[in-house]
This record gives sequence, structure tokens and C-alpha cells, in this order.
Amino acid sequence: MKVINTAKLTPKSLTPQDREWVYNGLDCCLTYEILDVLLPQLDKHTTKTYNFSLALQAPVLDMRMRGVRVDEGQRMVLIGQYKDTIEKLEDNLERIVREGCDYAGFNWRSPDCLRYLFYDIFRIPEERTKEGKVTVNRAALEKLEKYPIATQVVKHMIELREMGKRLQVIQTKIDHDGRIRTSYNIAGTTTGRFSSSFSEFGTGGNLQNIEEALRTMFIADPGMKMANFDAEQGESRVVGAIEWNLFKRGSYLDACEREDLHTTVAKLCWPELHWTGDIRRDRDIAERPYYRDYSYRFMCKKLGHGSNYGGKAETLGDQSKIDTRVVMEFQSKYFKLFPAHQMWHSWVEHQIRASQRLLSLSGRLRHFLGRTDSADVLRDAIAYDPQCSLSDIVKQGLLRVHSAYICELLMENHDSILVQYPEEKEDEIIPQIIKLLYNELPLQHNRTLTIPYGCQTGWNWGKFSKDNPNGLKEYKPNDKRRRTPEVDILDRVFR
Repeated sequence: MKVINTAKLTPKSLTPQDREWVYNGLDCCLTYEILDVLLPQLDKHTTKTYNFSLALQAPVLDMRMRGVRVDEGQRMVLIGQYKDTIEKLEDNLERIVREGCDYAGFNWRSPDCLRYLFYDIFRIPEERTKEGKVTVNRAALEKLEKYPIATQVVKHMIELREMGKRLQVIQTKIDHDGRIRTSYNIAGTTTGRFSSSFSEFGTGGNLQNIEEALRTMFIADPGMKMANFDAEQGESRVVGAIEWNLFKRGSYLDACEREDLHTTVAKLCWPELHWTGDIRRDRDIAERPYYRDYSYRFMCKKLGHGSNYGGKAETLGDQSKIDTRVVMEFQSKYFKLFPAHQMWHSWVEHQIRASQRLLSLSGRLRHFLGRTDSADVLRDAIAYDPQCSLSDIVKQGLLRVHSAYICELLMENHDSILVQYPEEKEDEIIPQIIKLLYNELPLQHNRTLTIPYGCQTGWNWGKFSKDNPNGLKEYKPNDKRRRTPEVDILDRVFR
């Protein structure tokens, strides 16, 4: 242990390392003193939350220390693919602007160049921030895309920015042992969800929002296999449970438990898609591509969640790329089918105005300190309980899985967990994990909330496909697949 002679201690006498030790000591001592003041102020709800947070430290530390192995070969392949795509998009965009607008020297990364192109050359009405500044941010670009003269330029711009973000994620610095780590913050959000960021060594980053296209580079350790357990329609089921408790209205929870909710919503939004009435065939129809990489079903998932949480038709239309009129028609049908949604919204608004606090289904108390007549506060309050309660339910399962010592936790992603285990023990371990994740939450009027988990297994975090045979595939006992070798950058042939 480092010992510092405090008798002659002055700021100038400390080395940089000594200053770090002093800072660390003060941080620990002050936090400990504050704890003695805060503990007597806890009530039965906040005590429960505090103890739950303490218990989560063990699995969180486990995941932070272990990290996830990265397939360096696949990582380099992805980096090359994204750089090639970005270069092609840049060349195409520069040609459009140079030959179509007679504008040489255009730089798509320069806000000044973009403002000159859109507002001076194209003469489109200026988009401004709340502070009145002329802007070309993402929200402005999505509005400018509606002008035919700017459509192709904006599409290129949005794709370039998205590709740049993905490339930045792929190029994130990993640790010397070939693993990527994240730093989970147990108390990082107001909903009880974890937040994540760089590891303690300045490597890694937020691993909770990694896009599907990038997940193939995250792989299981040698001799191990991955399994992803996803809470199916979790937030929607919690919404249904809340409405059942408050109003004894069960139509939404019934829809969640009876069939695929998001396919049902797709039928409402696009009745012309020739639905068959067969659950599986209709699910396949709903999974057809609609916008970019998103299916009809995924878009209806966005519309359903957005409507559940008080989203307006114009806002949801912009977010989902669906015509506002279609969204308005959808919401009219949706709220008629599930009238308890708007009853719940009104109830939440009354609670916020009356007491400025909400107690979630899982028993987590939150105070809302913003203006009670604010639309943003109301939307935040409506979304609080479903997001909070699902997060708590998943984390309770996470604790049980960690305590069983039958697998290794890799990641927590709000409504799912990723683990690895000895692949030869798959049929023994997977049923045990599913059983540990199972949870019954008692509701009013002799009903219980249960959230099923889907399970997919494989040797990397991406989806199984012909091009990704090691990817995650729906778990079925006695999987005949065998792990194929990862791309080895040392074995690649350079020509």
C-alpha cells in the first residue's frame, strides 16, 4: 500500500502519482461520510432500490473485467468494407454536386459547404435551431430531403454519416488481450437501466447499442459458445400489466400473450398487404423490407412503442419514415383497439401534476423535478414505468444467472443478456438459464405477468446466415452446427 507522509504535505510537494492517491483517498472518505447521512433518509422503496443496486455490483464487475473477445480478422474485413463504401459514396456525392450544381471543392463534412449548397445554390428555406442559428444537423437534413432538388444529396449525406459512426465503432481501441470492454454504470439513468462507456483504461466504449451489422466481430472464447436471451415484447407486456392493474383492461396484455403483437400492429397499418390469418405466414409478410434495413414489423414496433409513450403523429412519421396521414390513421385504429392506452396517459399526467412522482410496477420510486405542464416531462413519465420495470425484471434474472455459476456473463443490453458457456454442455445449460430468467410478477385481480425469453446460440454475436455460419440462431436441442474458423489476418493472402 502506498504511504504518504502528510506531515509536510503541500500541493507542490506531491508527485503526479501522489496527487492521484490523495484524490482517490478523498473520494473514498467523502463518499463514506455522505453515506451515513443518506441512509437514514431511505424509505421502503428506496431501500429496496439501493440494496438491488448493491447486489448488481458483482455481475457488473464480472462483465467489466471479462469483456468480449474480438475477431481481429473480421474486424479488419469490416473496416475495409466500410472504408470502401464511404469512398464510393463520397465520389458519387462529389460528382453529383460538381456536375449537377457546378460546385467544385465541395466538402460534405463542412457545415459551411452544406449551408451554401442547400440555402444559396438550391435556395431552400433555411432550417434553424431553437436559438435561431442556421443548421444542417440530422433533423434539418431529414426536412430538406423532402425537397426533390436536395433528395439525392441528403440521402448520400445521411448514409455517409451513418457509415462514419459505424466505422468509428469498429475502430474503437481494444485491450492488449484482444478483448473489448465497457464500463457499466449501475446508477447511470433515471429508469434503472445501465449506461455504459469507455473502460477504466480508456478502451472500448458503449457496447449496449451496437448495430446488428457490426456484431459479427464479437466472438466466443475457444471451446465456448454464445447465447443471447431476449425478453420478448417486454416493454409492451409491462404496459399491458400496468393497464390491467389500474383499470382491469386486459386487451393489450392479451394481445401480447396471444400472438405476435407487432405483426398485429402491422395488419392495422397496412391492411393491403394480403394477410393470410396464419400467424407464421403473416409474421413473414410483416418481416418484408420497408425502409432501408427495417421491415414493416420493425416500423410498426416503432409506431406502437411511440404511440404507447405519447408520441404525436408528425413526430412518429418523421422517425419511422411513414407518411403522417398514415400514422394518424394508424393511431386512430390503434387507440380504438386499445383504449386503455389513453386512459393510462391521462392517469400518469394526473399523478405528475398531483405529486410529481411515480412508483413503477417493479417498486422503483422516481421523482420528476421538471415542470408538470411540460410535454417532455409527461412523455418521460409515461415511458418511465415500462422501461424501468422491464429493466428490473431482466436484471433480477441476470442476478440469478450470475449466482448459478453455470455460464459466463458477457453483456447486458437493457432487455437482453449475452453469455458464453462450454459448447459441449449446451443442452444442459440453456434450459437452466431459461428457468433462471423466468419470473412471475403478481398483478391485481388474480393475474400474473410473465415475460418469455427467446434464445439464440452461436459463436459470434451476429445473426446466422449463409455468409455468417457462426452467427446466432434460434436455439434447438442437439444443434449439429460446428464452429468454422475465424478469419486470421496472418493467413490472409495479399496480392
